Parts: sequence; structure tokens; C-alpha cells
Amino acid sequence: MAYTFSTVTASNGVKLYSIKTSPKNITIKSIGASSVVGQTAYGVNGGYFYDGTLLQIAVNNNVAVAPNGSENAKYARGTLVWDDQSGGFSVQVVQKMSEIQVANKSNYWAQGGISMMLKSSDSAWKTQAAAENIQNPDGAANRTALVYNNANNIWLIVTDSKPTAAAFRTAIKEKIGSGTLLDGIFLDGSGSSQYKVAEGSYGGSDAKPRLVYQMVALKS
Repeated sequence: MAYTFSTVTASNGVKLYSIKTSPKNITIKSIGASSVVGQTAYGVNGGYFYDGTLLQIAVNNNVAVAPNGSENAKYARGTLVWDDQSGGFSVQVVQKMSEIQVANKSNYWAQGGISMMLKSSDSAWKTQAAAENIQNPDGAANRTALVYNNANNIWLIVTDSKPTAAAFRTAIKEKIGSGTLLDGIFLDGSGSSQYKVAEGSYGGSDAKPRLVYQMVALKS
């Protein structure tokens, strides 16, 4: 399976652009001073950054894709891990790449973000997200997420509806995966929220597409 792109709107009004694919079709990609829409690869923006430096884990096969991509700066944060050898997803709350638990360190990918805790209560999730220093959870902002289900499908999701983090999480639980979702993470948002596929693209809410330095890309 290459990918399936869809656009849906949840009952709370949040519009979701989603790219469904296989974890084997994902690569964590450094794109330098560029935007997602400026790439030939398809996918969505990645984790937080500052002045061109990655602030989140961004790893393929135990190798960071860019300097500082081996740790979640300052905080242990929800990190989505695909363990290719054992064939399973997990969200691991870690600060450093060395803390990631997988069957084979040379056969996995990992993307740092903020825990979504899709199977937990809203209050439990909010407590954990605050502990991970989620940025602007209650403001009006575009947002990006990665979520997976019990059949090892992954969805790369962007909204341009400027919801709160809680409203985005609620919309995803309602409209993605038909009740099969297990967990996921928030990625960078606001002007960083961007996607590109053959069917269309979104360059973000800034006047011109923000340079985001790292993306979650499709291999095909």
C-alpha cells in the first residue's frame, strides 16, 4: 500500500486531512531550511525546532536525521516508535534516543512529539501533555498528529481549522480509524502544520510556507 488520502470533518467542526499508510512506507526525513510543500516527497511536518535546530527525536535505525535529533530537548515526551523487527507501534515517553526500547536498534524509526493517550480520559491526557510541556494547547492553532491502530496502519493528520489540542484529539478519535485507534502523538503546529500529497497540499497558515527542517515522509 502506498497511501490513501482523505478529508473529513468531525462533529465539532474540525477538518482533518489524513494520509493513511503502512509504517514500512515511512521515513523520518531532514529537509534543512525548507517547507514540506517545497519537497518532492509526500508527508507532513515533524517535531518542534528552534532556529533550525531540532528539539525532538527524529531517528531512522538509531541514527538521528539531523543534529540534536537524538533527544527531546529538556523533557521526556511522547515518542512514536515503529519497531520493524517485532512489527509493532508504541508511544514511549523518553528524553533520549538511547532510552527507546525496540527489538533491534538497527531496524526502527522514531518521531518525538507530545502524547495523545487516545485510550485515556481527557483529564489524564491533559495532565500528561502538560508534563511534556505541550505548546499552546488551548489556543486557536493549526495542528499535526500521527496516530496508529490495531492493524498497524498509521495516519499522518493535519488540520487547518485552528482547534485547541483537545478538540483536535476529539476529532481524530471520532473520524479516524473507525474505533480501532490505539495511540498517537501531536507534532509541531501553528504555521508549521503542513502536508503534501499528489491530491493536494497545504503550506501552513503563515504568509509563506514556514521552514520546518524535518518531516515525516512517505517512501512511495
